[in-house]
Amino acid sequence: RTADICARTTRLMSERGSRSMAALRAAKQTLRGDIKKKIAAIGDQEKLRQSRIVTQKLIQHPKYQSCERIAVFLSMHDEVQTEEIIEDIFRKGKECFIPKYQSKSSHMDMLKLTAAKDIQSLPITSWNIRQPGDDEQVEEALSAGGLDLILMPGLGFDRNGNRLGRGKGYYDTYLERCMKHPKGKPYTIGLAFKEQICEAIPVGDNDIKIDEILHADQ
Repeated sequence: RTADICARTTRLMSERGSRSMAALRAAKQTLRGDIKKKIAAIGDQEKLRQSRIVTQKLIQHPKYQSCERIAVFLSMHDEVQTEEIIEDIFRKGKECFIPKYQSKSSHMDMLKLTAAKDIQSLPITSWNIRQPGDDEQVEEALSAGGLDLILMPGLGFDRNGNRLGRGKGYYDTYLERCMKHPKGKPYTIGLAFKEQICEAIPVGDNDIKIDEILHADQ
């Protein structure tokens, strides 16, 4: 009888956990839709204006100035533009790493970019993002010296360091790998339009907080 009670309790807890996970996924999806509408309403000139402000804030940031190995995303149309940041990384003699996503899993690597101009020759994925091809033999950040700083994309952020991604889990999975590297977890900075700052982001146990968010209206 005790075994029956234990089994029933375990089943109920599992069902509650499944329901709460489903509720979390639904809340995230709703918020993603709301934020996408807000971003879609921003004009190209305003996106450029905010991107330039965020870029200047980053370039003047003490963490950025002291870090040598930096990972940065290649921006899509609905993200803070990172071209000027990448150019500055090379101008300052720092090492630059860019994402390579595996489309059928949550696996992502950060691969070394040797020059800013090389971006234009990278293949374009089905998501319309440039990334290194499968045949390219380049350094993966965690196979060598790790990373000092990761510049994080995201759909939404709150002021407590919570981040809403696009639902694939690439960055949370990568940060878990970073924590196992001898260098440890790098400093993380989210780059955002002011329209992406939310009151509160719904989060689960696997969501990793980021250290800081830069946006135009700070």
